[in-house]
Amino acid sequence: MSETMKAIVVERIGTPDVMELREVPRPAPRAGQVLLRVEAVGVNFADALSVGGQYLTATKVPYVPGMELAGTVVELGEGVTNVQVGQRVAALGGTGGLAEYAAVPAAGVVPVPESFTPAQAAAFPVSFMTAYHALKTLGRGEAGEWVLVQAAAGALGTASVQLAKALGMNVIALASTEEKLQLARNLGADVTILQDDPDRVQKVRDAAGGKGVPLLLEVVGGSRFDESLKMVAPLGRIIFIGNASREEVSMNPAALMKRNVSVIGLWLTSLMLDAEVSAAASQGLAPLIASGKVVPQVGPSYGLADSSRAFQDILDRKTTGKVVIEPQR
Repeated sequence: MSETMKAIVVERIGTPDVMELREVPRPAPRAGQVLLRVEAVGVNFADALSVGGQYLTATKVPYVPGMELAGTVVELGEGVTNVQVGQRVAALGGTGGLAEYAAVPAAGVVPVPESFTPAQAAAFPVSFMTAYHALKTLGRGEAGEWVLVQAAAGALGTASVQLAKALGMNVIALASTEEKLQLARNLGADVTILQDDPDRVQKVRDAAGGKGVPLLLEVVGGSRFDESLKMVAPLGRIIFIGNASREEVSMNPAALMKRNVSVIGLWLTSLMLDAEVSAAASQGLAPLIASGKVVPQVGPSYGLADSSRAFQDILDRKTTGKVVIEPQR
């Protein structure tokens, strides 16, 4: 292997055009790490927010973006015994994915089915783990219940629709175009509604029996959050996963009290610190993946040199499925 590699480097906070393709030293795995030859990177909305300094944690520059990746193990750090050289894996590395090689914590490595392409492997961990925690761990969803999935054609949305159906739930999907709604229907959504339909609130309530949905996955936030409160049923649960609108969210506690509604925040990074919770999610997902009931939906693919365009396309909501960057192409 060469002692250098190509990587995307961010030296200052800003719009995606601050991302630069550079030749940098190839990392060596430290104790407890593995070195991956990166074949695909799953790009999340959170990655784009981090470049702009708008994520939940402060962005420390300089850094190499890319929290979710897939590739082949080429070297083991001291003390690593849970993976082998030559094994194909996905990984949650926090940062460092947008490069030809990445050193990631062995604890964040996830074996992937042989049937998965590298792009599918990279599209799996964040979206499906988040969806599982939203629907089951925190959402306590049950078979037969109605769930509303916002941004249903995105990476998290497509994972949530599939997983909810696999768990026996009824799905109402919201998306911005008819093309995106068709994707949601193809994945099993029972009811699909344009997110800008002027009658969307009433249509959601009617579809779920008149009272609203027991479970709602909130990713838009901003001024739309008031609508979510109107679409959720009494005693319902709103799982707040994201604020894609990037608008301030205001909430009157009395609105929750009157209808006994719960609003629960979900951040995968902190949930992963609980080994028992993470193991339960992995065990719940494993048979669904093996059976083919849930399959990562890969969206557009970009080369490493086009990373800034990929990030901007996500911010502009031009994509469906998981956006993937392939550093080796």
